[in-house]
Amino acid sequence: FGKTFSVTGWKTGYCIAPPALTTELRKVHQFVSFVAVTPVQLAVADFLAEQPDYPATLAAFYQRKRDLFCAALGQSRFRFTPSAGTYFQLLDYSEISREADTALCEQWTSERGIAAIPVSVFYEQPPSRQLLRFCFAKNDAVLESAAEVLCRI
Repeated sequence: FGKTFSVTGWKTGYCIAPPALTTELRKVHQFVSFVAVTPVQLAVADFLAEQPDYPATLAAFYQRKRDLFCAALGQSRFRFTPSAGTYFQLLDYSEISREADTALCEQWTSERGIAAIPVSVFYEQPPSRQLLRFCFAKNDAVLESAAEVLCRI
């Protein structure tokens, strides 16, 4: 629910499955979850009970965020295709630098105050394109500020 409710640090979710599967999932869950935040779980349950239509609004909500971020990057030197079905936007920085994505992310975080995820960390054999992953599950002011920084690069 972290991205669903724009509280990206909350690690709360649920699984609906047949009893045989949930029995096995519980066995795994006890070893991969390091904390159960009961008040957060209760808050999410209350919210979903009170706002049953909320999940249906998420696609339009995130599309607006994506469109805002991409429009703000229109004058940048990054190349991109607006993403679909996610709250991450990939930006190709090959026109800007030949530096490794991991080094570039570290540099931009410390020197420019902007954080991205290097796409290479998701691959055993990284793609040949130079890609960074940005999350647009942020408030509009953060997205606009990030885009301003990126447009100056």
